[in-house]
Amino acid sequence: MPDNQVGAIIDEGPSDWQIIQRDADGFGAFALSGRWVAEGQATVQVRLVAQDTGVPVAAHLDWAAADTRPDGTWAATLADVPAGGLYRLETRLNPKDNLAGEWSTRGDMRHFLGVGDLWVIAGQSNSAGYGRGPHADPPELGIHLFRNSETWALASHPLNESTDTRHAANREGGNPAHSPYLHFARLLKQALGCPIGLVQTSLGGSPLTAWNPTEPGDAVLFDNMVHCIKLVGGRVRGILWYQGESDAGPAEAPSYEERFANAVGAWRAATESPGLPVITVQLNRVYQDPSEEPDRGWSQVREAQRRLAKSVPGIAVVPTFDCGLTDGIHTSPGGNMLIGERMARAALGAVHGKPIDYLPPDLQTATLAPNAMSIDLAFAPVTSRMECIALLANAFRVEDESGIVPIDTVAYPGDNRAVLRLRRPAVGPAVVHGGYGANPQPVPMDVERILPMLGFYGVPVQPAPQE
Repeated sequence: MPDNQVGAIIDEGPSDWQIIQRDADGFGAFALSGRWVAEGQATVQVRLVAQDTGVPVAAHLDWAAADTRPDGTWAATLADVPAGGLYRLETRLNPKDNLAGEWSTRGDMRHFLGVGDLWVIAGQSNSAGYGRGPHADPPELGIHLFRNSETWALASHPLNESTDTRHAANREGGNPAHSPYLHFARLLKQALGCPIGLVQTSLGGSPLTAWNPTEPGDAVLFDNMVHCIKLVGGRVRGILWYQGESDAGPAEAPSYEERFANAVGAWRAATESPGLPVITVQLNRVYQDPSEEPDRGWSQVREAQRRLAKSVPGIAVVPTFDCGLTDGIHTSPGGNMLIGERMARAALGAVHGKPIDYLPPDLQTATLAPNAMSIDLAFAPVTSRMECIALLANAFRVEDESGIVPIDTVAYPGDNRAVLRLRRPAVGPAVVHGGYGANPQPVPMDVERILPMLGFYGVPVQPAPQE
């Protein structure tokens, strides 16, 4: 700090572009402190104004005296700040004999502040933003990012770039590009009318073990995420999670459901937020040489993601099967925009309780016909009808005690069902998989909403009801 400073100096407090998490009543608080330098006695005063007009945000946030101490230090808290922004925080040093106030000695300021919702970005490369190619997804005032440099800035792609990073734990080996979350934040800001802050912690290629302190090993990305949450105030609205590709192998995939549930529990404990929302993305397809183990592992992880949204309160999941890729495994910018929209709708519906139709079609029942030659799949919610735009596509697989049951055709009766017509009767206990494999064929969708079904794996087929 230069030694020629005069007036009110802010040493601790909010930084330019910072968004703080609003409380349950829609308010936030800015705490700040510093030094004052002047001849004689004076009082530090603080206020909060609208950035674009200079009008005080509220009467109680107009010029108010800070705790001004004789030792040359001061402290103040601007409480009950309503959700919104952008705000400018101003300070001044008011001499004892200055009655008018407007010609008080100067003080430090902080610009572009907001009170709204903070969302943590976590996961691996599709969360870090490896989608490449042109995209129209510009920055916007009121959508700000806590960068890897541990400074606040206007959010812009790439969100996970590592200039001046303060934590090497999630430093990418190369420069990332486009991710879903700027569009996610834009839609939330429009719907909620308050600023959105993004806290970037993801890392390409990261396995669940790095995020889960309940597993053996060094959960370095969990530690980094908790560290970043503390730096932005200790409270966030939720976590945006896109991960699982690194856990789709035969050793990790079968236990993904239990391990991810444990990870979410650890995140909630570390943030002292038992109901911390987690918006997850079901794994997209991947282009690779087909083999049984990768196909089964990817399907098992998708099933875990589907089941967790049912079994653990506060977890939501969005589908991805119709989102294009920019290479063999990374979602394209166009696909990211679609994922960002679906995550925003999930946040509005599941977190904010808005009357919004966000749930994807999910398998409810699989029923074997009396002759064992077809299986009736019923989905919900479906607002129109289930159908596949690729008329001959078969994204399903049936297995019974004799092995794979060949599917002859997939029929769509024009309602919430798909009917699998088999080439031989299913024998004994049978299970059905949907969106099976690393790169499944096109899946059916709710036609009115253009929303594909969630992938599923190992769902038991129920016998036909007895008449």
